[in-house]
Amino acid sequence: MPNLSEKASQPDKTSDVPAIGRVHDILDALKTTRRPTSARDLLALTGMPRSTLYLTLDALERRQWLEKIGDGYAIGVALFEIGSTYLLADFTLDAFRREAAWFVAKHNEAVQMAVLDRAEVVYLAREDPSRAVRLVSDIGSRLPAHCSALGKALLASLADETVQVLLPARLHALTERSLTRRAELIEALAGVRASGYAIEREEACTGLACLAVFVGVSSVGKRIAVSTSVPVDRLDAKRERRLLVDLTTLAQRVARGL
Repeated sequence: MPNLSEKASQPDKTSDVPAIGRVHDILDALKTTRRPTSARDLLALTGMPRSTLYLTLDALERRQWLEKIGDGYAIGVALFEIGSTYLLADFTLDAFRREAAWFVAKHNEAVQMAVLDRAEVVYLAREDPSRAVRLVSDIGSRLPAHCSALGKALLASLADETVQVLLPARLHALTERSLTRRAELIEALAGVRASGYAIEREEACTGLACLAVFVGVSSVGKRIAVSTSVPVDRLDAKRERRLLVDLTTLAQRVARGL
């Protein structure tokens, strides 16, 4: 298993308080595995000394940041409560929940809201349709910004110079259709700025297309966009236009809550 300290998306640890860094690595490992994870696996994932890991796990369990389930550890209820305050502090979520229902009722497609966090998008909310669709937008999950329509809509709100700082020249691909060069992405972002929306087809997930519109900057300083995800076999040019019209309206309505 990869050592989390090698992940490119991790913040610079040169000035970290060591204890905070250890807690972050443990929680990040549990977020990645999404299941109760044994101390042995956490050792491999975090690269911590054994005694340090066990002391930290014990402290987190006593504070209910972690729960012991069998021989594994999982995120605890106290940490869930703390994390929920982020959602409560962002009034944009209330606006999204109020407005997303009509879009889903009209089109019977999922609609999502996400924020930009460095070079990734983080999904904050989603309204699902009545029909099942395989999505990659679970609440709290992340995607590389360059692979998603949401990410492109968000990156297009930044200057090209800022995008060049955020992203390397060579980009990681999620599918064979993903953009792999920063220069290609910057060219695509110019088109997003001109049209007012972003579209990707099977760049993040095979068989799925995504349309996205930038909303604005939230009360807690995060750049926000909304999107809808549609199986490619349900998306022709006429339906794409209808979805974009209503997605733009949705973005405008959510923006009023900023």
